[in-house]
Amino acid sequence: MPTLPIYYSSIMIFKELILENFGPYQGKNIINLTPQTDQNNASIILIGGMNGGGKTTLIDSIKLALYGRRAECSTRKNLSYNDFLLESINRSAKITDTTKIELTFEHIINDQWIELKIIRHWQSNVKDGKDNLIILEGEFPDLNWTENWDEYVEDILPLGISNLFLFDGEQVKELAEQDIPNPSVVGAMRSLLGLELADKLAGDLQILVSRKKKSLENSKEQKDLINLEQDLKVLQKDKTIVIEELKEAEKTLKSGQKKYRLASESLRIEGGKIAERKYQLKQKIDYLNKEISAVRDKLRVFFAQYLPLGLIQNQLLIIKNQLIKEQRVNKIKSAYDILDQKDKKLLDYLGDLSVSEDDYQKIGDFLQIENNSLWDEVKDISLYLQGEEKELNYLDNILSYSLPHEQKQTLEYVEQLAVLEQELINAEVMSVNVDAPKTYQRLEEDYHEKEQVVVDAKAELTRLQKKLEAVERDIKSKLKELGQYSDRKIEDLQGDHLLNSMPRVEKTLKLFKEKLTLRKLNKLENEVTSCFRYLLHKSNFVAKVVINTDNFALNLYDDLGNLITKNRLSAGEKQLLAIALLWGLARVSGRQLPIVIDTPLGRLDSSHRHNLLERYFPTASHQVVLLSTDTEIGEPELKQLHQQNVIAREYLLDYDSEKNQTTVKSGYFY
Repeated sequence: MPTLPIYYSSIMIFKELILENFGPYQGKNIINLTPQTDQNNASIILIGGMNGGGKTTLIDSIKLALYGRRAECSTRKNLSYNDFLLESINRSAKITDTTKIELTFEHIINDQWIELKIIRHWQSNVKDGKDNLIILEGEFPDLNWTENWDEYVEDILPLGISNLFLFDGEQVKELAEQDIPNPSVVGAMRSLLGLELADKLAGDLQILVSRKKKSLENSKEQKDLINLEQDLKVLQKDKTIVIEELKEAEKTLKSGQKKYRLASESLRIEGGKIAERKYQLKQKIDYLNKEISAVRDKLRVFFAQYLPLGLIQNQLLIIKNQLIKEQRVNKIKSAYDILDQKDKKLLDYLGDLSVSEDDYQKIGDFLQIENNSLWDEVKDISLYLQGEEKELNYLDNILSYSLPHEQKQTLEYVEQLAVLEQELINAEVMSVNVDAPKTYQRLEEDYHEKEQVVVDAKAELTRLQKKLEAVERDIKSKLKELGQYSDRKIEDLQGDHLLNSMPRVEKTLKLFKEKLTLRKLNKLENEVTSCFRYLLHKSNFVAKVVINTDNFALNLYDDLGNLITKNRLSAGEKQLLAIALLWGLARVSGRQLPIVIDTPLGRLDSSHRHNLLERYFPTASHQVVLLSTDTEIGEPELKQLHQQNVIAREYLLDYDSEKNQTTVKSGYFY
């Protein structure tokens, strides 16, 4: 990437951060933040943590250490500083325990490295809304540093530009989605580029003129002039108040939008789960109804065949026995004459064999007894069915095989039907519960509540923006009135040379301001263009990034000078553009400051992630602290950074959800 030589007028390195009983960090947690740029150019301190595990708290702790009451901490919201300090105390800390933040950093003063340690500590009995501040130079407290710290820190890392170096993924996302940066970002950019100096000079010039006019005019005119200046001071104070209210409104809107997105996502996810569960239950109910219908069809078949005969099974057994007896009787009757003739032949044959008379008689008696027995059997049985042998066989087959088989199968089907019907009842009950109104009502109420908060916050932000515009118009009007006040009279008084020179000075100052703005923004445009093309995998897509001098909006142009509308950029490309803006600002600011980034890769695809990992993070600054989840910088991304040899240290914010406590451990997720 083509680069510009950068001569840094301010260099700062975070060396160590100690959190003690602050937020989720119970006890004493030490994080060594020193990079290893002297050895192997390893500038990255990688800190892993799950959402809610303390990453944002870590950034807040750095801001709180540096700026105290003025710190713009994400968790402070609308709390007073006293309440915010109390809310920041670890829940498990004892009432006598101290909550402490220690930030050690190095900074060049008079061409010499100076090591300073900021110590802020407080207990649950915070007095007068203050914490205790101690500044150590080396190992010893320095009263001068401590008493004038707010002034010193503005020379090292001014509060107005801190969010351009200590930022999170939400801030980048917001910057990426806005066509025009919000007032706080514009203010930080103007401060970082030094453009506010021209505004301050113009204001000081007007004050000088007004004082000169006041000293030259008569008492009535002086009184009018004094009133005008007082009105101007009131308006300036009102402007300061409105700007502060705007910052709070922007914080409220940002917080509300985040909660609204979470509520919307919950509604979508939970609603999808409910719909999926309902669909699954409907599928199961349809399947059970088909199975029940199939089992009933099988039962109907059995009911149409032999199964009803089971109701008269005993009577059929009686009929079977009767048929068996009648068949035997018929057989005996049919064979009786044949048997009688056979007996006679046998007796004749025995007579020819010269059997003794006694034996012959015994054999004849035996045959007679047998014949009489058969006849007696026939005689005692009445014949009323007159059934044939095939009918007996058919009945016997039904009673012995068909009917028992169908009875057994019917019992199995009945048991199966009972199980299926119970499953159907359970599935229908579950389906009714899934459709219960309160399941969705709670999600919808929460969603609409968060939506209303966002609507109200936007309305309040719009109201304050209009109020600020009105105050600025009044200030401009007062300044104009002040500049024109009593010009005719002052021309005849002493000091007219100074006053007559003012228009030329104002014109020159205006020209200076315009040229300074163009020069600074031109340099920034070149840097942002270079950074964006370097980060973008489509290097020939954008030829030039132009920054509007009025509202600092970014406009993109191709090689032919055609405007590239922002909606042609993907969400990832917009985020890269926002990062390129922050990177370009850091490069042209003349300040070599650490960069702390929370959740840096949330909306980027794999190619954009690769470009950031390869090109931005290792070179964004001499010290880059990355706070990431395991899904943003996972194993592939970690391996890429290791291959580049740019990681100096790795830490893991180990969060215990049951205790709501976070412990800092060495190493990353993998």
